[in-house]
Amino acid sequence: MGKGFYISKPVGFVLFGLGAGAVLTIFALSVVYAQEKRKNEVNAIDGTHMVTTAAPHRTSAPSNEPWDKYRLPDALLPEYYNVTLWPRLVPDEQGMYIFTGKSGVAFTCVKETDLILIHSNELNFTLTSEMHHAKLMGLGGMSAPAILKTWFQTQTQFMVIQLKGNLQVGKSYWLYMEFRGELSDDLGGFYRSEYTENGVKKVVATTQMQPTAARNAFPCFDEPSMKAVFHLTLLHPPGTVALSNGMELGAENITIDNQEVLRTRFEPTEKMSTYLLAFVVSEFTNIRSSPEANILIRIWGQNYYNTTYPLSKSDQIALPDFAAGAMENWGLVTYRELSLFYDPKVSSNEDKEWVVTVITHELAHMWFGNLVTMRWWNDLWLNEGFASYVSYLGADYAEPTWNIKDLMVQQQVQRAFGVDALVSSHPLSSREDEVITPDQIDQLFDTITYSKGAAILRMLSEFLTESIFAKGLHNYLHEYAYSNTVYTDLWKKLQEVVDADSSIQLPASINEIMNRWILQMGFPVVTIDTRTGSITQQHFLIHPEAVVDTPSEYNYEWFVPITWMKSGSNMGQHWLLTKTASYEPMKTDTDWLLANLNVTGYYRVNYDPQNWERLLAQLTSDHKVIPVLNRGQIIDDAFNLARAEIINITVALRTTKYLYEEKEYIPWESAIRNLEFLFLVFDRTEVYGPLQTYLRKKVQPLFDHFKEITSNWTQKPPKYLDQYNQINAISMACKTRVKGCSELAGMWYRQWMKNPDANPIPPNLKVTVYCNAIATGGVEEWDFGWQMFKNSTISAEAEKLLYGLSCTKETWLLNRYLGYSIDPNLIRKQDVTYAIVYIAGNVIGQPLVWDFFRANWEHITKDFDDGSFFFGRLIQGITKKFSTEFELQQLQKFKEDIAASSFSFGTQPIEQAIEQTKAKIKWISENKAQVMNWLIEQAD
Repeated sequence: MGKGFYISKPVGFVLFGLGAGAVLTIFALSVVYAQEKRKNEVNAIDGTHMVTTAAPHRTSAPSNEPWDKYRLPDALLPEYYNVTLWPRLVPDEQGMYIFTGKSGVAFTCVKETDLILIHSNELNFTLTSEMHHAKLMGLGGMSAPAILKTWFQTQTQFMVIQLKGNLQVGKSYWLYMEFRGELSDDLGGFYRSEYTENGVKKVVATTQMQPTAARNAFPCFDEPSMKAVFHLTLLHPPGTVALSNGMELGAENITIDNQEVLRTRFEPTEKMSTYLLAFVVSEFTNIRSSPEANILIRIWGQNYYNTTYPLSKSDQIALPDFAAGAMENWGLVTYRELSLFYDPKVSSNEDKEWVVTVITHELAHMWFGNLVTMRWWNDLWLNEGFASYVSYLGADYAEPTWNIKDLMVQQQVQRAFGVDALVSSHPLSSREDEVITPDQIDQLFDTITYSKGAAILRMLSEFLTESIFAKGLHNYLHEYAYSNTVYTDLWKKLQEVVDADSSIQLPASINEIMNRWILQMGFPVVTIDTRTGSITQQHFLIHPEAVVDTPSEYNYEWFVPITWMKSGSNMGQHWLLTKTASYEPMKTDTDWLLANLNVTGYYRVNYDPQNWERLLAQLTSDHKVIPVLNRGQIIDDAFNLARAEIINITVALRTTKYLYEEKEYIPWESAIRNLEFLFLVFDRTEVYGPLQTYLRKKVQPLFDHFKEITSNWTQKPPKYLDQYNQINAISMACKTRVKGCSELAGMWYRQWMKNPDANPIPPNLKVTVYCNAIATGGVEEWDFGWQMFKNSTISAEAEKLLYGLSCTKETWLLNRYLGYSIDPNLIRKQDVTYAIVYIAGNVIGQPLVWDFFRANWEHITKDFDDGSFFFGRLIQGITKKFSTEFELQQLQKFKEDIAASSFSFGTQPIEQAIEQTKAKIKWISENKAQVMNWLIEQAD
């Protein structure tokens, strides 16, 4: 099977230097997916028989007619499409980039109807001689009823074709249309991406169809269950290369309207969903493996699923402008440059991991999502949760020394906890009728779908065992190949394997166990009282006064697999099946007890005060007796239990006292993430000084440790996770003003300023060094960083500088940077939200951003048809520090302004921000004095 990596020439040297094998030893998960599309109505062109279909602003359907509902009727099923598209890579006389197309679809009538509904959005159609927008004919010798009229229902994005007679059940028909659309720069549908090569602007025509943008490229039955075969032809300029899902069948030179073009045909696709279609026209070159070559991760994927990859090729292409981390188009995977390219000279370990797990995430989709697809978007987690979980297994297979599966706890499980502990969370699997509109579909591409989905599957795999789980997956993929499923289909295939293996004993069926985890939002906190042996569970809410107004048929109770140890001895697994239970082996007054070993379960753990004391004592006396993942868990659970007012904040603070002895990455990372909450709420108060002093004492030994083992910062730490913890050591040391830290960062940065062509800063430390050097510097340091950002041809380097520039303490520089952020000539659209959120993370920049966003939010989001995702990301980042009554009032007023506007973003992000702000205000009023006093006591 051939495999090609397609790259633009300016960055091509990166991959040529590495080779295809090295490219596949690179990291991460695009946890948050979204699509950026501009709401840009294509204007009808005077003097032509063209009619425009446009994107709606509001989502409420005005009637009960079929065309006013967002779901397709179940009367027609597509079989195959013939699509020809011609993107123009130069603007027309009006300065517009366009594409033209012809498409036909063969479909079968399964229910008698005189109506055809097919999706179309922002396309202009050529009228037929009968003044209709489409032609209909019968197949197999059949005649077709005549068309009565055609029109567009723009709100539901349908072309409506009313017939003079009925289509006959069991018969097939052919629907043909000609159209044109704008090849805009909105990062959705069929769009253009631009880059500069040797001072010359180059244009790429590319696609992003998921979830509902195939209809922006050509008229189609644009729902995941409407699988069909696609025959694609692309017309493109000489000197360019055309790619699509299938292998090219050949290119020929032809002349159309006195223009010479290449016509490239592609082999038919497998039967698949519209959102997986992809096509690219570019001048990119490629690195191609030999036909007999085997790719490490591909071998792993086939072995793990025991299901072969069904296509003849798999192309990977990096695009200059791309909204998501990557997209799993079957046979043509598209990426941000940052997600595919790795250069050891400039890229960090984090960059490497990002590339590896993005690639493994997308390859996992070749089976989960592409071969077997969820029936409707309400079960999106079946695609994304699986790909997120399996990406860690694939990356671990490719790079076993990384211990990357351990990182899943913080990157996925605890990430999901943060969102799932809010009353504004949602179940993994919703009812189909709750997810109807494109906006509602877009909102599902979130932390719950990706990270909770991965965490739940990890838990399921653990209590079933990996071998049973993998066998069930194989059976599931084999049974439902090229079709669509719901979550119960997965439970069924796993249950069959469990029933055939007597070694697996479960307390209930997989259906009974797992439905509690996917059909209700949230997760439990399990409280173990070692004085009595009692175990209880309750729905964990980070804000104790929050009211859950979403009912659950399971009353927010779960079947919980509790793995546990007693004073270092593994005690196996116990199931908690009721709200309260008693388990005598957990009763003790001498041993420390620890539950949820290696955090394989999706729940938090609390203990009686005496057991907390015994755990704290063990951390102080010999922390290594407790598994490293659980040392991180103890810190994370304690701080979150304290925020939820379940335990006292001083208990959480005491979990950090032993850190002066800790050298491992996972506990330190857990501590830093949780202490970040204290920095967030106290960095503008008198608590900040004592907090800084306390943490300086804890991080000083870690800073000295890494200075020693790196021979005064001249070498890289030998262990992989130690290289991560070195970043923590320097970052926290500079933040708490450990002597020598800022001087170290400034020294490296000044050396670079003297010789811009030779950056002396170790790649892993660049983010920390850039930030601290620019923070302690002035306009000269900032301007140098900006110039390096503009000159950078490597996405990983540009992204680090994008963040570092936000760290300046100069108000006027931050305001200037904000202005730059919304100028697409200075910062790419795909990076706008990152730049703004980075500035908001700066204590000086946060109020500037809030004012700027309230004044410019319509301008910032109007260029993205999926503005809801970017609006939500901005609200989350900008309001992160909100913790006063005045900020709450401003937020509530902003919610009113949004509700009164014409935009249909929904208010969930603002509601979450209001909920979190209220909780922080309450938490500060109840805990500020206590935290202050405790920190002062530690200084004595």
